[in-house]
Amino acid sequence: METLGGTRLARLFNERQNELLGEWVPQQYAIASRRGGVTEVQLRDQFVQFVAVVCAALESSDRVDFKTRGWDEVRGFLADVSTQRARQGFTPVETAMFVFSLKEPLFARLRVELAADPATLAELTWTISTLFDAMGLYTTEVFQTSREQVIVRQQQELLELSTPVVQLWDGILALPLIGTLDSARTQVVMESLLQKIVDTGAAIAVIDITGVPTVDTLVAQHLLKTVAAARLMGADCIISGIRPQIAQTIVHLGVNLQNVITKATLADAFVVALSRTGKSVSGAGAHGEAPGAPGPLRGNQFAGD
Repeated sequence: METLGGTRLARLFNERQNELLGEWVPQQYAIASRRGGVTEVQLRDQFVQFVAVVCAALESSDRVDFKTRGWDEVRGFLADVSTQRARQGFTPVETAMFVFSLKEPLFARLRVELAADPATLAELTWTISTLFDAMGLYTTEVFQTSREQVIVRQQQELLELSTPVVQLWDGILALPLIGTLDSARTQVVMESLLQKIVDTGAAIAVIDITGVPTVDTLVAQHLLKTVAAARLMGADCIISGIRPQIAQTIVHLGVNLQNVITKATLADAFVVALSRTGKSVSGAGAHGEAPGAPGPLRGNQFAGD
């Protein structure tokens, strides 16, 4: 975009700034007030900064080209505004209106000043249109990139929150899983579990899949990888939450869990874990006697045996 009129547009901005501000702020505040977090004072400050950087770029050359280095500061300012609005919950259209809502006030003043010079009016109108369209599209591009980054970060945070590793007892960890296991989530699960094993020196880790809706070959392979990684760190794993339907599915799929201890419930797995670590939980009976400690591990357990 290379058209004449940069210095003239800069003069128009400078001379009519208060008038433009008076029309631009109410429009922007009507949009911003629906989202919250943006005050009228902040909008005025943003407008003043925007006009300042645009005028500096316009005055640097009589040719208006938003893609040149002379507009770096404008692009930086618009990128900051777009990123901030993406985090505040604005839509792409509402963000682009930060730029587009200035077009009509500018056109109105040009029509008054250049009523006797239609050729110059047409040229400057075209210059404003192409310049502001380029700036508006740029805000949309930055907004989409920022929104994608926010979504990715939220997904990562949800993955971390959905894979908590808790210490049930001295030397015993539990990892309750809820939802479907995929490769990305398995990696987070594995990293969280291994780090917790390092931090606590745990010897047993119970992986509870009660909240996993289905177990197919891929999910089973992910579980086996996690078990193998934990073993390399010196910790044995017990898989709990093996419901009848999942047990049948695993058998039909031919998944080999022969070397993995499995139990029907987390409570059953906890009893086995206590036995493996030489610990027991006792409580007062009806006449004060304590029940016996859990029995020793009986080889491979499957589906609540």
